[in-house]
Formats: sequence, structure tokens, C-alpha cells
Amino acid sequence: MARMGSAAGRNKSVKRSLGPLHAVIQQSKVLMVGAGGIGCELLKNLVLTGFGEVHIVDLDTIDLSNLNRQFLFGRQHIKKSKALVAKETASKFNPNVSLVAYHANIKDSQFNVEWFRGFDIVFNALDNLDARRHVNQMCLAANVPLVESGTTGFNGQVQVIAKGVTECYDCTTKPVPKSFPVCTIRSTPSQPIHCIVWAKSYLFNELFGASEDDSAEFDHSEDAENGITSCVAVKAQEIKNLRQEAAELKRIRETMGQPEFAENIFEKVFNKDIIRLAEMKDMWKTRKAPNPLSFKYISAEIEDKAVPTSDQKIWTLAENYLVFADSLDRLSKRILEDKKAGKDVILSFDKDDEDTLDFVAASANIRSHIFGIATQSKFDIKQMAGNIIPAIATTNAITAGLCVTQAFKVLKKKLSDARMVFLSMSGDRGLTTESLRPPNPSCQVCGVARLDFECDTKATTLEEFKEKVLQGVFGYSESISLIHEKLIYDEDYDDNLASSFAQLGIKDGSFLTVIDESDDDADRRVNFIFQIKERPQGESDTPFVTPTRFEIPKRPAQPPSLDSLVLTGKDHSSNGTIPSKDGEVSRKRKADDELTGDNEHEPHKKVKAANDVIVIDDGFIEID
Repeated sequence: MARMGSAAGRNKSVKRSLGPLHAVIQQSKVLMVGAGGIGCELLKNLVLTGFGEVHIVDLDTIDLSNLNRQFLFGRQHIKKSKALVAKETASKFNPNVSLVAYHANIKDSQFNVEWFRGFDIVFNALDNLDARRHVNQMCLAANVPLVESGTTGFNGQVQVIAKGVTECYDCTTKPVPKSFPVCTIRSTPSQPIHCIVWAKSYLFNELFGASEDDSAEFDHSEDAENGITSCVAVKAQEIKNLRQEAAELKRIRETMGQPEFAENIFEKVFNKDIIRLAEMKDMWKTRKAPNPLSFKYISAEIEDKAVPTSDQKIWTLAENYLVFADSLDRLSKRILEDKKAGKDVILSFDKDDEDTLDFVAASANIRSHIFGIATQSKFDIKQMAGNIIPAIATTNAITAGLCVTQAFKVLKKKLSDARMVFLSMSGDRGLTTESLRPPNPSCQVCGVARLDFECDTKATTLEEFKEKVLQGVFGYSESISLIHEKLIYDEDYDDNLASSFAQLGIKDGSFLTVIDESDDDADRRVNFIFQIKERPQGESDTPFVTPTRFEIPKRPAQPPSLDSLVLTGKDHSSNGTIPSKDGEVSRKRKADDELTGDNEHEPHKKVKAANDVIVIDDGFIEID
């Protein structure tokens, strides 16, 4: 009773603070994606503020390293679902709030556009680019406002995204994760990070995991701008050497569990491979050649020495070998035990896994010694190998609070009052703000037309879609590209035409992007993003079901008033225009407009549709 009374008192205080907005908040249904550093703070804020229904989605489980800043979790929760534990802990703060948790990937098919449309507002509390882009895409398709947030050390940012009114997450170019030229990593390292990536993404994977070709940290483009022109001159010989090294490692892997396993690996990667590399004289004309290490030499150095345990201390060469051999033994036992039990025998690097971290740290330091590069402590290597920027609990808390205050403006339908907020502890001012920017007309995510296309994905082929819908209905030429996660069709790549949508991985909730590649700019058709909706089996003998939703984003000369947006995901109406009977639609501005600073919008172009398109009053079109 005392707890309920306390909750009632808290609710009364919140109501007095928020006034009429409190009733709106109590009736709202919101989605929070991510239950990590920002997510824990944000969920606490949402619950204590009294948001009526909060859904939480997170795929991750709780690690020991999370506990210093993700206060909803304790030691007893390690290895448990973040989403489920967050719900359990936060529900005690306010029993009047309904919490629903999903231990799942937000990209799963169950979280489709119709599901997103059920929310009044969505909060992103994610830590990776791919998931952020996916949620941005889904919110645009569902016409639901999104509050995007992120932190990096002492810096934070909050951004409100509303379809057709503000720029979306992809309207501005985002930095891509750092990758390294494969030639630099494998042959000419010059920095500690080069040796760490080699140990983590090459040596570890070749011995215990997948091939280096699967690693996103290797850049195979090898262009001269990356400072690897020296590789080109010896490329043929280097490729031959790399293949030989990979074959030798596979043979050595077969000796796993035997006493000579560590010696075989050390002798190969730190002696024979280095000797072979040093013999390529052209590679060392402008840099110091590496010095190989023999197993015989290192054996003499390790007598009467113990395996070091400090992660802050920089280990000696002998200590690095002791950790190298000890971690090899631990990892080998794990592999052999899994193999004996019939389990998957593939391991992956995890910065919080002591066995894998010890192996990477020791291997990287030994390689650094060979190339004359400064060695690092295990603690520092963990930061670099895990791409870790120290997370600050205070930054997360402030950013989460800003998310909620911006959400108030969205729910009050006062989007003109919302701001893009930047948090920085390095300058004179902790917080800076700027007005929300209008959409970028050249954005390939929000600056295109959208169409719901309902079909039997098993029966509909790519060729039927291209000929009967794109060409027959919308008048596209052959000069188009079709993209579903990757390119699946263009004029020079027609291998997939006979495949069904299902065979190409196009399913309910998938997005299929159509880009007009015709040379004549005057005749170029508007680009589309088709959202695929699975048609119930047996409704008809034809593969396409009509009507379908058709939306054209408005691109007036002046951005619309921010307060004119319908700010609820429960309103399913299109905020775009509907084609007239002769099929007139607006096309996006040319990408050149942004570069030239031209603020005048390009005149609308026409898409000539076939005669079998019937416009229906409720904003749908029917394909006959």
C-alpha cells in the first residue's frame, strides 16, 4: 500500500508539472529500440513520466562490462536478456505503466510496418549504424515520429525525425566504420591497430573462426589513396604468398591439442612468414624491414617466468609469448570439447572473453615487436580491438532526458519548437541546439515515392514485377536498377529475372528500391521504394492483389510548416499527393542542387502510366 501511495504521489507531481500534456502521455503507446546505456536511462524516464504503454526491443544480453553504466542490471542478470531484465526492473518504478519486452532483433519480420504504425512515437537508443538506418526506414514507411539519439564519450546528440517535414537519419552522410587495406594489415603494418586487426580478424579467425574474407575490417579495394601503392608492384607475388600462408595454417590447425601446436603456429607466423615477407626487397625500400623471431630464441627467454595477469602493464616479449601459448591452450580445449559434443566449432572474438582477448593481445604485441611498433597493454588493446569509446553514464542520462523533453513537443504537435540538441563537455557550453532541418530532396531514403505492393512472394517473379508493374504500369524503361539489400537487377545483370521474390529473400515487410538509370534526364522516371506485403494464400489465381497504397512525398519550394504534420502513428493517411488521372507525380531534386546551393526546386516531371491504373478516392490505386 505504501508503494502504491508513493506511486500515486509521484503521478500527482508529474501531472501538476505537465498539465494537459500528462493525459496525452498516459494514453500514448511508444516504442524504445535498444536497452543499453541510453536505453536504461530512457526507460526509467519514460516509466516515471507515466507513458501509458512502452514496448522495448533489444537483441543483446547483459555483460559484466555493462554494469558500470546500465543501472537496471546487476551481477545476477549477467547473460540474461537486456530487454526482459529492463522490463522487470523498471516495472517496479511505476506499476501504472504497461511494459512489453522483446528479446529479438528489430529487423525481424514480426516488426513490420503495420506493427510500427501502432505507435505514437519511437525512440532509438541504438549503438550501430545498420539498426539505426532500419528503424529510420520503418518510421518513414509507417509515418511515425522518431526521436534519434546517440552518445560518444562526453558527447551526445538528440534529433527529432518526422516524415516529409524534417530531415531523416540518412539525409546527411554518416561516417562508415574504419576499415584497413588488407595489404597494410598483412604485409606493412605501421601502427598498433594494424597488428591488433591482424591478430583479431586474420590469425584468430584462421585458427578458430571464419575466414578473413568475412571481416569488415579488411579493405580489399587497395587504392593508392590509402597509401599502399607499394603493394601494387609486388601484388602477384604477395597474393601467391598469402595463399601459401593460408594453406599452411589449415594444415597446422589439424594439430590442435597436440603439444607442438603453439610451436608450429609461432614458427610459421612469426618466423617463416616474416622471412618470406622480408625477402620482398621492393617493399622495404622506404621502410624498415621486419625482424623474424624463431621459436628457439623465444624458448630461451621464457625460462622461470610466469604468465602475467596484469592488464594495465605492458608485457615483455617473453610474457607475451607465455600469454600467447596459454591462451592457445585454453582456446584449443574449448574447440575440441565442442567438437566432441557435436557442437559448432567456430569461435568469434569477444572483447569480454578473456581467452580470445589474451590471444589477440599477445599475438598483436609479438607482431608489433617484429615490425618495430610500440607494444600496448592488454587494457588498451581491448579498447582498440573492441572499437570501444569509453561510455559515460552521465552523458547517457542527460541524453535520455533530452529525448523525453523533445518527445513532449512532438506529442503536443508543436514540432516547430523541437530542436536538434548537441551535448558536449569540451566547450564553453554544455548544450547547443539548432532548428530542425527540412528533408534533403536528394535523400535516397526519404526523398522518394513509396508504394505498398501486395503479392504472393512465392508466385511473383522478378521478371513479372519488372514487365507488368514497373514497365507496364509506371512506364519505366529497361534502364533501371532494383535493390533489395544489394543489387538484384540492372541492364547488365539479369540473372535473377526468373527467380521469385521468395527465392531472392524478398518477403513480407521487405523493401525493394527501384532506381531509374536512364541517360535522358528529361525522361527519367521517379524512383520508388516498394514495401512488400505478403498476400494471403488462395485468395486469387493472380499473383498481385489490389488496391495498393501509393505515396509521393511533397517537395514544395518552401518546406511545410512543422506544426502541419499529423503526429501520430495511428493515423494511416498518406501525407503525400495522389497521381492525377494522367499520372502526374513529382520527382526528387537532382543531387547536384545541394552541391550548387540552388534553392529552387526543379519543375515536376511526369510519369506516363498505362491506361489500366484506376485512382480510387481513398488514396489507393488499383492495378487492373
